[in-house]
Amino acid sequence: MAVKYKVIQRGQPGVAGGGEKKYYANAVTNGELTLEKLTTRIEKNSTVGGADIRAVLYAMVDLMREELEDGAIVRLGDLGSLRISISSKGEAEEKDVTANSIKGAKCIFTPGSSLKKMLNNLTYEKTV
Repeated sequence: MAVKYKVIQRGQPGVAGGGEKKYYANAVTNGELTLEKLTTRIEKNSTVGGADIRAVLYAMVDLMREELEDGAIVRLGDLGSLRISISSKGEAEEKDVTANSIKGAKCIFTPGSSLKKMLNNLTYEKTV
């Protein structure tokens, strides 16, 4: 199956009025896989019941959150890994960089080899 995309027009970031506008491909999503749907599909393909699957998934999220808060990289085998990344204001002196310099944090996902292979082999289909 092909990944669908549409064409959008964007201006230059940070330029008043958008500056020179260009056209870009933008992926079109097709629904979502919720935790409930994921549980049901795993349940159909295994001997484990839905309640046990949900319990493991929720416990995994809690444990991942704790480990990420402690600065660990969470490696999930073929799925990939998660790590925390922070952004901060630039300061003139090293001594001026404090926790107050930090503007925010995000969770970075790096796909594992199986997902990377899938990404390299995608096909694309333009939608209207």
